[in-house]
Amino acid sequence: MATGKINVSVDNIFPLIKKFLYSDHEIFLRELISNATDATLKLKHLTSIGEAKVEYGNPIIEIKVDKEGKKLHIIDQGLGMTEEEVKKYINEVAFSGAEEFLDKYKDAEKDAGIIGHFGLGFYSSFMVADKVEIITKSYKDEPAVHWSCDGSPEFSLKQGKKEERGTEIILHIAEDSTEFLEDNRISELLRKYNKFMPIPIKFGTRTETLPKPEDAKEDDPAPTQEVDNFVNNPNPAWTKQPTELEDKDYKEFYRELYPMQFEEPLFHIHLNVDYPFNLTGILYFPKLTNDLNIQKDRIQLYQNQVFVTDNVEGIVPEFLTMLRGVIDSPDIPLNVSRSYLQADGAVKKISSYITRKVADKLNSLFKNDREEFEKKWNDIKIVIEYGMLSEDKFFEKAEKFALYPTVDGNYYTFEELQEKVKANQTDKDEKLILLYASNQEEQHSYIEAAKAKGYEVLLLDSPIISHLMQKLETSKEKLSFARVDADHLDNLIKKEDTQISKLSDEEKEKLKTNLEEVIEDKKYTVQLEAMDSDASPFIITEPEFMRRMKEMQQTGGGGGMFGMGNMPEMYNLIVNTNHELVSEILNTKTAKKRERLINQSIDLARLSKGLLKGEELTNFIKRSYEMVK
Repeated sequence: MATGKINVSVDNIFPLIKKFLYSDHEIFLRELISNATDATLKLKHLTSIGEAKVEYGNPIIEIKVDKEGKKLHIIDQGLGMTEEEVKKYINEVAFSGAEEFLDKYKDAEKDAGIIGHFGLGFYSSFMVADKVEIITKSYKDEPAVHWSCDGSPEFSLKQGKKEERGTEIILHIAEDSTEFLEDNRISELLRKYNKFMPIPIKFGTRTETLPKPEDAKEDDPAPTQEVDNFVNNPNPAWTKQPTELEDKDYKEFYRELYPMQFEEPLFHIHLNVDYPFNLTGILYFPKLTNDLNIQKDRIQLYQNQVFVTDNVEGIVPEFLTMLRGVIDSPDIPLNVSRSYLQADGAVKKISSYITRKVADKLNSLFKNDREEFEKKWNDIKIVIEYGMLSEDKFFEKAEKFALYPTVDGNYYTFEELQEKVKANQTDKDEKLILLYASNQEEQHSYIEAAKAKGYEVLLLDSPIISHLMQKLETSKEKLSFARVDADHLDNLIKKEDTQISKLSDEEKEKLKTNLEEVIEDKKYTVQLEAMDSDASPFIITEPEFMRRMKEMQQTGGGGGMFGMGNMPEMYNLIVNTNHELVSEILNTKTAKKRERLINQSIDLARLSKGLLKGEELTNFIKRSYEMVK
């Protein structure tokens, strides 16, 4: 038996490992199973090229909990280690990584995710164990080796009694980590990190019901048997070629990823690239609501089928974090800090590749089955609009498939829309005005007025549409969006042939004074307009700029100087000077009747705009009944 001291400049590295990696305590199991997987896959490669003269067979990785003995066993049937290899890989290589780790992090705050980066995978065992044993036998014809270390720099190394090829790691679980002796906790970790590992992982047994014998009576219980319990799917859908999979396979894999999701995804995108980096994966478009904050199930990031994280911001473009699915790349570092990941060159390339693939898929769906794409538009528009807003390359590609629906249920690309409305909706300054509504019910009367003039009204109702309109207006020349209730139509799309007012300047001045005497609410600005005599006498509008700034503020950005949610409510009261009711108000002899007519007319306009509520609505209804009498 040999003993020795691990060559490291710090007397006791293990408390430091424990201290710095405490927040990632549970990943020790992922690290050890990853090592076991590597050892098994390396053996597969060596046997395939004839370098290892052994039978590969059907190796598994087994996890055993010995609750009484307070031990956790991780057993593989991989290539194992000779005594020389144990000295090299366990005592030297890992600890050179440990020294680098100490130099860099001894004075730093906790940084989740340094183990894999510093070759400390095996030593993460000491986060949960106060003694670790390795019993290993190499595929080469050499004796087994038994290594042991109790968390100090001393180790012992002797000949082992193991007969079969492979490695067994025994963790003597520390008092503060006994949670890792619970079957449920280990099952939870295996589900989280090792659900799709490429080597079958056995953990305990499960009871399987067998068919009843033919001569069994009806009330006889069905026979059962104990079978090995394998916790992973070693061949998940993303590791296969798209040609090997059908639509049902993609749907089944979605259910495997998200067992609590009962709605099927709208469609999927299979990622498969091996140059200039390696990347596989499947992304799913789920049905999305307009609430940007609801995101229960996220994209899962893997490295060679080992789960890394489901916090993929900075790896996947932000607008795609609303999707679901899996991304697997050996080029993504397994376990380093988020800032390191975001600055990594491979990660940046991966991010732009995924953006391009998503755009190409959307474009082909649109081209191949436009009708189906239009049906799904409301469920996917939030991702597309967010992408257009946040990624310039996606914005350019989305020109081909981003849709602009109308209140009548027609869908246009921007180019089609431009062609359709430019003759009728170009104003006197040659600016194209795109009218839109955000709520078909609330803005019904304004929509109808616009349609009566032959204008096309879009239905744009997502929470970020104000931001996107701003971007479209700045990226395209002579274009402006205006909500149908932002002003009188003749002001929204100004033509040369404006109406002539029936009222003289003196009459207009008198009318304005009469109105302002009755309207006490300072948020209404009276605006006299000459319009068709059959247009509404009173219209309440909300100026586009003010309203849009308020909306942008609510979804972040825009008008920050006012403070969150502090934009004042401002409305224009547009009075049609050519309407007979307005003439009647002007010519009424008694102040009381004039006030009643003004209040009733303004309340009708407020009712149309959805602004009449509570006590004011009750009073309006009461007053209306009295007028009917």
